[in-house]
Amino acid sequence: MKIICLSCGHKVDLGDAYDDYAGQIKCSTCGAILELKTEAGGLKAAAVTRERPLEASAAAAPVHEPAVRRY
Repeated sequence: MKIICLSCGHKVDLGDAYDDYAGQIKCSTCGAILELKTEAGGLKAAAVTRERPLEASAAAAPVHEPAVRRY
């Protein structure tokens, strides 16, 4: 069975082991978690549980605490 990742569009080949399956899979390209339900080799439902992680450059910059002066 082949599906397309709802987050990045990558084609994912699940193989025959997922012909009757209900649960989560992880896209090997973007890391998104997809919730799937399949029956008799056909996709019945799909939803993104968690989107792909942010790129390192898009992630929030670390917050720096102001230096504490000691007297």
